[in-house]
Amino acid sequence: MKNNLKKDKKVISFLNSLLFEKNLSRHTISAYESDLYQFLNWSIKNHGVSYKTIKKVHLNNFIKYLSSLNLKSSTINRKISSLKAFFLYLVKKKIISQNPLTDQLLPKMEASLPKSISEQEVDQLLNSPDLSSFTGLRDKAMLELLYATGIRISELVNIEFPDIDMDRMVIKVFGKGSKERLVPFNETAHSSLVFYLQERQNNKKFSAIKKFFVNGRDAGITRQGLWHRIKFYLKKIDLSYDVSPHTLRHAFATHLLNRGADLRSVQILLGHSDLSTTQIYTHIAKQRLGELIKKHHPRG
Repeated sequence: MKNNLKKDKKVISFLNSLLFEKNLSRHTISAYESDLYQFLNWSIKNHGVSYKTIKKVHLNNFIKYLSSLNLKSSTINRKISSLKAFFLYLVKKKIISQNPLTDQLLPKMEASLPKSISEQEVDQLLNSPDLSSFTGLRDKAMLELLYATGIRISELVNIEFPDIDMDRMVIKVFGKGSKERLVPFNETAHSSLVFYLQERQNNKKFSAIKKFFVNGRDAGITRQGLWHRIKFYLKKIDLSYDVSPHTLRHAFATHLLNRGADLRSVQILLGHSDLSTTQIYTHIAKQRLGELIKKHHPRG
């Protein structure tokens, strides 16, 4: 059934609009595609209806089905948002008369704080690569740049030579929706980048690769490859507990706020379009301060 849906011109047209009109990344579009096909296949299998005849009751049943899978509310909300966008597109194209999800309430989000690690743990992580090898020098440069800038893994792996200004110590990155921003990096990251760059330029097999960070197979390193290296070092220093690809990004934001940085500046550095997205880090900072008082205050 999924293969039949993939031939539907309206579905294909919607996904193309996300790419060419909304300028969303292919990774984001892939998530939309997965959410959309999951619902469309489910609705046909369970109710025998297509997107042209979907009613609100069918959507409510689908949400109940998702809840029965014990999915996080954030995951369910993302799927509903994907469906809302698709039905809105169908309304604009006059394929359906109204969006059946217009007044749909989203499940309440559970309060969850992004995982972070301490400054001491970050030091351990950044000092874990073996600098006697090219791989170690590359990994050291990547880890230092991630922590120095707070950029996403997906942003780092897409960096090309023109995007890094070594003299001004500024990096140009393209975030979600291909939004461009400039982020400064520190002397420590600069030093690691210099050592990596020297070794890279000494190896002619990398000369034709546009990506700044390369793997051992004559190509740019991938998101999966970088996350694999991070997990390797986390395990090496016994920090392989509940962490994510955003661990260093979370640490970057949390440590800046703990040391007095203002929220607006952190928002700009992280590339958040909405300040409310950045505000979650203030809760982490307050939590850390509370733990500090309990641990060190004489009446804590």
